[in-house]
Amino acid sequence: MPRNISFAMTTEQVRNRTKDVTRRFGWWFLKPGDRLCGVKKSMGLRKGETIERLCMIEVISTRAEPLNQITQDDVVREGFPDWKPADFVRMLVDHYRIDPSKECNRIEFKYIEDLTE
Repeated sequence: MPRNISFAMTTEQVRNRTKDVTRRFGWWFLKPGDRLCGVKKSMGLRKGETIERLCMIEVISTRAEPLNQITQDDVVREGFPDWKPADFVRMLVDHYRIDPSKECNRIEFKYIEDLTE
């Protein structure tokens, strides 16, 4: 089974297939063609909890860019069509307590299999 990638903050967007770009502060080893298992949550599971697999994805491209350089198009591709770039940046800055100019890994992917059915 491929490596798991958590979509804890965007589970609904993955379920609805409205997300095909994600940003990570890591995952620099990824390359086009890599396959990952999208999961709801993979860390911090309580005793008795199991990983909920959502989908299989394939990496299309990756690139490094500052978080605060996200475009409106990419905010939509992240699954937030009604948000502005500043809203998205604020969500991640508040969650991870990071500088908005911190470099992140922009990962574009496609869905290749649904695991929730």
